[in-house]
Amino acid sequence: MQQKSLSRKLLTKVLSVYFILTFVVTLGQIVAEYFNTKDHINGELATLQQTFAGSLTRAIWELNTQQAMIIADGLLAIPAIEGIIVRDDSGAVITQLGRYVDISERYGNSLVQEGVRLTEQNSGLFGYTFPLIFEFSGRATQVGDVTLFSSRAVVLDRIKIGIYFLVGNAVLKTTFLIILFLLAFRSQLTLPLNELTQQIEDLELDHLEGTRVEIQHNESNELSVMADAFNRLIARVQDYKSQLESTQKQLLQSNEKLDQHNLLLEQEVARKTSGLSQAMMDLQQQKQELEVKQQALREEIERRRHSEEALRQKQAELEKSVDDLKQAQDRLVQSEKMAALGGFVAGITHEVNTPVGIGVTATSFLAEKLATLESQYKDKTLTPKMLEHFIEEAKQSSTLLQSNLTRASELIASFKQIAVDQTSDALRTINLADYLSEVIRSLQPNFKKTRHHIDVNCPENMILSCPAGAISQIFTNLLMNSLIHGFEEMDEGHIRITVLDEGSMVDITYSDDGRGLTQDQLEKLFHPFFTTKRDQGGSGLGTHITYNLVRQTLGGSIQVSSEPGHGLSYHIRFPKNLKRNA
Repeated sequence: MQQKSLSRKLLTKVLSVYFILTFVVTLGQIVAEYFNTKDHINGELATLQQTFAGSLTRAIWELNTQQAMIIADGLLAIPAIEGIIVRDDSGAVITQLGRYVDISERYGNSLVQEGVRLTEQNSGLFGYTFPLIFEFSGRATQVGDVTLFSSRAVVLDRIKIGIYFLVGNAVLKTTFLIILFLLAFRSQLTLPLNELTQQIEDLELDHLEGTRVEIQHNESNELSVMADAFNRLIARVQDYKSQLESTQKQLLQSNEKLDQHNLLLEQEVARKTSGLSQAMMDLQQQKQELEVKQQALREEIERRRHSEEALRQKQAELEKSVDDLKQAQDRLVQSEKMAALGGFVAGITHEVNTPVGIGVTATSFLAEKLATLESQYKDKTLTPKMLEHFIEEAKQSSTLLQSNLTRASELIASFKQIAVDQTSDALRTINLADYLSEVIRSLQPNFKKTRHHIDVNCPENMILSCPAGAISQIFTNLLMNSLIHGFEEMDEGHIRITVLDEGSMVDITYSDDGRGLTQDQLEKLFHPFFTTKRDQGGSGLGTHITYNLVRQTLGGSIQVSSEPGHGLSYHIRFPKNLKRNA
């Protein structure tokens, strides 16, 4: 049967390793070249901030939209730029040209405060966002921001020549190495092995005397050592043949001794059988003793039956105690709700004070400037430039006053609705996306001094008919647990709320990347009074209230999963339209 050559196998493995190594190294060089070029393009995008930011900022400040669009067209003509988005101070898009991605999913209507790089998207686009700051009268005002986009195609176009050179170099070196290996393996391995194999096949096992194998076309190496070892093997085979004949004679003698041992073994078996009969008699006696013990066991069962009756009476008493404890637990749950509402009131009060204080300051400033203007008018020292300066400052003050009073009004409206919902179980029709925004806005005082992020992904037109207070209480408990427990000793955490519309059902996934829980803590998470902050005043009722609200008030289900160091995730489902029983 024809077999594959050893030298060919060895050559194949060596070249395979070399091909893989060459491929990996070449691929690594290409990847490194790609990322170096990508970083260089990112640097170019950042450099363009210094070049075009001034003119674009002035165009937006002067409300010259046409000039802003011309500057954007000029930026798009730069080879490294694939697209551009320009937004004003309210986050509205002034112009967007070329290829771009929707940045509202990342920034919303908020403006960036400093340069931010956008990571590469599935479409191959990446970019850089920087703010547009206009300085006037010693004050810096942000009038918008700009996002420049480049793409993977631009990077590949720059490194195309380098890729061709790397691939060509690898192919040339590989071809030369294959030819060199083929020649070396044929002269050093293939021909000597074929010669040695032919001599071994010509050997006759019945006539080994004086037989030897030799390699004529090779110097002293492993093959010659193998030939010498084979010659020594032939010599040992001849010795073993003579030893085998001697061993056969010894085997005949051993068989005779084995027959004698078999006879002795049969006698031993007869003796063991007699002992087994005696053991059977002992077993019968033990059976009788077992029957006596069985009777005693019946009597013990009767005594335990009477004990069971007494235990049932005790169980009835315990059930009554459990009912009393449940009533006490309900009162504690209501106390916990009111305590949460009290903390909510304190936080929203502090948050409302900020815009109101700014409004008072702006009003005082405007009154002072108005008094100054009145004095100049009466003294007849008022000039057109002074009047123009007063009008500009009055506009800025009124804008500041209007925005902060609007902010305070929104906070108070949100507080009124959330507070009413948390103290009422009445059914109400709500837009879930808007309601979640109100809940998060009401908790903003607790989060604003941190760098934690809350991302909400909810359909904008999802309408629910349910107890809105239950929704508010559930997400308040989950968000505060993440802040207090999950993000403890963390500078920056992320919370993701994903809502899916599944027809008649609402599917909600709430997750954070906090410290997580052990398996033992996870099993006790929904138990009343379980908390990891017992020594710091934790009541342990937050998750228990959440569990009861989902299961009983909303008629849904809630599941939780977590691992230490990998955050925590809740999966909640409940009907979109809940009907109260009459």
